[in-house]
Amino acid sequence: MSDAKGIIVAETGAQRLIGYTLDVGQPDRRARCRLEVDDRHTNRHGVLHGGIAAMLLDNACGATASLTLDASGRRPFLTVSLNTDFVGAGRHGGITATGRVVGGGRSLLFVAAELVHDDGTLIATATGVFKRVSGGATGRTEDA
Repeated sequence: MSDAKGIIVAETGAQRLIGYTLDVGQPDRRARCRLEVDDRHTNRHGVLHGGIAAMLLDNACGATASLTLDASGRRPFLTVSLNTDFVGAGRHGGITATGRVVGGGRSLLFVAAELVHDDGTLIATATGVFKRVSGGATGRTEDA
């Protein structure tokens, strides 16, 4: 489900489980994943679980890739590779992952992202390669 401003809520199982929203409606064509971190999202040390941080970065990157072809942010791209660097602890409160296309061609895109706490603290960064999917969500990919 999405609203007129491009905010996608509870569209996927992961969104419903984790509770993040996806914003694909910004004029800069950069997708943003937003999460309010609480105890459900933390590890045994009380900070944001790295897997959730990586998932938010991956989603921001994939949706940003999608925005290069589709203003709704729903054109499927598959993650070919994703490298994540954790640089700070994710604490309770609001965090946002924002993607940015940094290169690529017709079917492969290179996308980077940052995960930042509302107070401006950098939590993690990621770079990845994303492959355009043809024929919807069938999993068939375009030739590289």
